[in-house]
Amino acid sequence: MAIKIEMPKLSDTMEEGVIAKWNVKEGDKIEAGDIIAEVETDKATMDVEAFDAGVLLKIIPAEGDAVPLGGLIAVIGEEGEDISDILANAGGDSPSSSSETEKETATEEAEEPSEEEAKTENSSSSTSDNGRIKASPLAKKMAEDKGIDLSSVSGSGPEGRIVKKDIESFKGTSSGGGLSKPGGTAATSGASFPSLESKEVKVSQMRKVIARRLSESKFTNPHFYETVDIDMKAAMAARSAMNEANEVRISFNDIVVKACAVALTRHQAINSSWHDDIIKEHGDVHIAVAVAIDEGLMTPVITHADKKGLSKISAETRELAELARDRKLAPEQMEGSTFTISNLGMFGIEEFTAIINPPNACILAVGAIRDVPVVENGAVVPGKRMKITLSSDHRIVDGAKAAQFLNTVKNLLENPLSMLL
Repeated sequence: MAIKIEMPKLSDTMEEGVIAKWNVKEGDKIEAGDIIAEVETDKATMDVEAFDAGVLLKIIPAEGDAVPLGGLIAVIGEEGEDISDILANAGGDSPSSSSETEKETATEEAEEPSEEEAKTENSSSSTSDNGRIKASPLAKKMAEDKGIDLSSVSGSGPEGRIVKKDIESFKGTSSGGGLSKPGGTAATSGASFPSLESKEVKVSQMRKVIARRLSESKFTNPHFYETVDIDMKAAMAARSAMNEANEVRISFNDIVVKACAVALTRHQAINSSWHDDIIKEHGDVHIAVAVAIDEGLMTPVITHADKKGLSKISAETRELAELARDRKLAPEQMEGSTFTISNLGMFGIEEFTAIINPPNACILAVGAIRDVPVVENGAVVPGKRMKITLSSDHRIVDGAKAAQFLNTVKNLLENPLSMLL
């Protein structure tokens, strides 16, 4: 009996998955436990496992196709088995075929002019009896925007009329590199300048979730921001001493993580989350660290950060960051954060504000360490300063509590040995 393989729920926030890679092909024999595909979710690329043995009779979505949770992705069974009923109930051979057909139909309908437009087209815009060029209004507008001479385009519409797809597929040169004026004269009179090719980038599952979650956070959670400037000379000296004595290299971000972890145990209101009718003040300190990858940001979590030393935090952060860049983080390694840190100091960013990572109450934005003149004992001397900005959810945290937390972090970083007390 044929068995349907459906898109599984691979993360707690997953709504659909994209087939990143098929590891098998139609006609292959499948054993229970075989990894048949890799699926891109909103958080990572995960393996899809077969739970039954049989012959892979049909692959439904192609690589790159998005499939909703529970959507049919493959069928296995006995060789030669009739699966037409399954495919019919699934809506065809491909989940995207119907939508693509609808898009094409809609496009063709949009291209077809009304009766009045058709009359206008026939009388004033085609290469025929009167020497004018036949083109739909949309095609004309697209050609004008792209600087394409319509006389160079072959039309595929009725009676050779130029339509949208003819402009999209046109491979010739534009009329001068700028917007075309009537008569085909380029809008710019000087030499043309090369431009980067415009392109459409498919939105990844991760980017979709980032867009949705951060939009909800920004426009639902009332953000406010507070910034402090920190003297980092003592932290820099402590880091140098620790790196000379340890095999594990300590970064400034590791020191900030530790300082925040200690401070959160003293300011539990910052280590909180909003749950409609209650505010949950967390007893454990789990710090998410934002890691930049090509598709966006991932936030692996350092659990119980307050109970870990700098060497452990450093080693764990490096391991998690590497897994994040390879898209190999497990869902549980990105869940349960109570506070988030985003550091752009390595990019030379001196100061910025970050959007809160729900359901956290706060996120800390860390800037670069700057060489600046400072006044000490009445004299101007070289200084090392770093700005940190706390974004807080005003439903949970008031300004005074945020300021107290920032001052604790500042004191810990300016007196790093106090983190050990």
